[in-house]
Amino acid sequence: MTYHLKCVNCQKTYAPDPDRYTCDACGDLKGTLEVVYDYHRLHLKREDFSPYEGLFQFKDLLPVGSHTSIDEAMGGTPLLEFEGLLGLDRVLIKHDGVGFSSSFKDRASIMAVNKALELGYDTVYCASTGNAASSLALAAAHTPLKTVIFVPATIPKGKLTQLLVAGAQVLPIKTSYDEVFDISLKIGREKGWYCRNSAINPYLLEGKKTAAFEILVQNHYEVPDFVFVSVGDGTIVSALMKGFREFRDLGLVDKLPRVVGVQAEGAAAVKHVFERGEPFEPVAEKADTIADSISVGNPRDVVKACTFARALGGTFITVTDEEILKAITEMAATTGVFAEPAGATAYAGLKTMVQGGEVAPDQLACVVVTGNGLKDIDAVRSSTPVTFYEVDQVCQMMKGETT
Repeated sequence: MTYHLKCVNCQKTYAPDPDRYTCDACGDLKGTLEVVYDYHRLHLKREDFSPYEGLFQFKDLLPVGSHTSIDEAMGGTPLLEFEGLLGLDRVLIKHDGVGFSSSFKDRASIMAVNKALELGYDTVYCASTGNAASSLALAAAHTPLKTVIFVPATIPKGKLTQLLVAGAQVLPIKTSYDEVFDISLKIGREKGWYCRNSAINPYLLEGKKTAAFEILVQNHYEVPDFVFVSVGDGTIVSALMKGFREFRDLGLVDKLPRVVGVQAEGAAAVKHVFERGEPFEPVAEKADTIADSISVGNPRDVVKACTFARALGGTFITVTDEEILKAITEMAATTGVFAEPAGATAYAGLKTMVQGGEVAPDQLACVVVTGNGLKDIDAVRSSTPVTFYEVDQVCQMMKGETT
C-alpha cells in the first residue's frame, strides 16, 4: 500500500518515517496525523469483501500487512439486527464485545503489533484505562515483543486480570488517566519503545475504521441513517467517520451515515470543544464518570474528532451516568448484548435521541458496542441487587409452580 501522513490541523504532509507520530509544527495534541492513501490507484468492488472475514480483508486500506498468527481473529465481529427496539423498525448492534480481548481496541492493537514487528522494535507500550492495554498485551503475547503497560490504579479488575495473565509489565499508577498518558509518553520516548497510544500513533485509527467497513459489508451495503458510538479520546468516532467516508469516496456506497459521538456528562470535553467551533482548541477538563473507558478529561484526538464531525455531518451528545447504567440492563434484557458502561453509552445516546424525536421509527440506527460487560461488573452490580435464598425458601416460593 502507498500512503502519506497529513496533519489534521495544519494540513502539512509527511512521509511515513518509522519514528513519525505527530506534526512537528502543531505538537502532540493538535498535530494528530491522518493516513492518506493513493485512492486513485485503488479499484475496489463490493465483491472483494465478505461479511464473514476479519479486518485484514481490507488490506488495501491498511498501513501494514498481516505478520502474526492471530491476525485472522481480529475484526469480523457480528452485526446483529433487532426489530421494534426502542420503537424503531430496525436497530443494528455492532458487537465488538465478543472480539479477541472482548474490546473494540483489538482493531488498533493488532495494527500496533504488526507495525512494531515490521519496523523491528523489541518493546511496545501504551497508556490506557484498561481496554487498550489488555488488547495490546494479549495481541502481543505470542510475539517476541515485550509489552509495557501504564494504567490508572483504578483500572477495573477484569481488565487488570487480562493484563497480568498475558505477561505484560503492568504499572498501575495512583493518578488520573490523563497524567498516566503523559508519563507513558515521556518514558516510552526516552526508552525508544514503539508507541500504541491513542491519537499519538496515526496507524491505530486505521484498524478501528474497519468497523465502519464491516457495518456496510455485513448490512449488504445499506447505509444506516445513524451510527452511535461512545467517545473518550475521540479516536474511535474519528475512525468510524473516516471509514464511512473512504467507502463512499471509493464508490462502494453513495452516502454517509450521521455518526453520533456519545459522551458521559461528567467527561464531555470533546463535545464542549466541538460546540465552541473552529478553530478547534483542545481544553483539559476534570473527568468523572462511571464509564471508565471514556473517563477522559484531556482527549488526545479531539481535533481530529471535531474536524471530521464538522466535515462529515457528525455530532456529539451527552448522557448521564444513570442513563448509562439503565442502558446496560435494558440492552442486555432486550437484546442479550451485555456491554460495559462505555459500550452501553452508545445505546443510551440512541435512546435519548429517539425520545427527543431526532430519530424517526423508520430510520435505521446502528449502535457500536465497544466492550463486554464482564470486563467491568462493579459498575452495574450496585444497580442490580441480588437476594440469596436458603434451600427451603426457594422450595416454598416455587411450591405449586410448574416448570
